Amino acid sequence: MSFWFLLFFLTPIVEMYLLITVGGHIGAPATIGLVMLTAVVGLALLRAQGLATLTRGMGRLQAGEVPAQEMAEGLLLAVAGALLITPGFVTDVMGFFLLVPAGRGLIAGRLAGRFTPPPGDFGPDSRVIEGEFEVRSDSDLPERRNSPYRG
Repeated sequence: MSFWFLLFFLTPIVEMYLLITVGGHIGAPATIGLVMLTAVVGLALLRAQGLATLTRGMGRLQAGEVPAQEMAEGLLLAVAGALLITPGFVTDVMGFFLLVPAGRGLIAGRLAGRFTPPPGDFGPDSRVIEGEFEVRSDSDLPERRNSPYRG
């Protein structure tokens, strides 16, 4: 819990420091332009990567497989988009890292394990009991036939 608190507390401070420092070296208009350029380029890359991930996921669904890797990558792409539209250089670097398939794959592989059940959960040794059922109305139940409360 304290890690996330420090992350959300320190990130804006580091971002402001870097923006002021870079602005001091190249000027405020150039710094603003650079931040806007990284956001535009990042969002264009995000769109392309998102469509590619969606296409791969749909292919896996049509093949009858669970697209766990693609689900995790989609989540990371959403985080990347949020980081890229946040003004700053540190968030842009983290966002671009998540946009690169190799960087995203490192994290998505770990997340995908949380989306998929372990291999033995639905095998012959599992606790799944197969059976059949039929839908009946309440009036078919024996205790309802003779009840004065047939509502």
